[in-house]
Amino acid sequence: MTPRLRLLLLTLALCVCACAVVGQDTKHEAQLRTVRGVVADKSSEDPVPSAVVFLRNTRTNAVRSYIANEEGGYRFSGLDPNVDYEIHAEKDGAKSATRTISSFDSKKEIVLNLKIENKKG
Repeated sequence: MTPRLRLLLLTLALCVCACAVVGQDTKHEAQLRTVRGVVADKSSEDPVPSAVVFLRNTRTNAVRSYIANEEGGYRFSGLDPNVDYEIHAEKDGAKSATRTISSFDSKKEIVLNLKIENKKG
């Protein structure tokens, strides 16, 4: 085998490997999930802007946070479908119930509205 042919075959093999890796990354990205919703006041149903939404990965205990927009909306993307998450919202000492996002839920996009109950007195 000539050196030139050997170089050509090596280059071809590297291209095939690179394409396989890119294909795997695309497949993994296609499986990632998103959770979104609205933070609202439990009694009035009004949106709660600037509420802080906390998302905890139950496998690693890593916590991500998001400040709700003016309409109370929040969104987390890039979630591992094989991990359970816990999510809740807080604003001025008031807190929503903690909800679980299960790895057994096969939906790619999960809509989860959170209700904050204001503290009394």
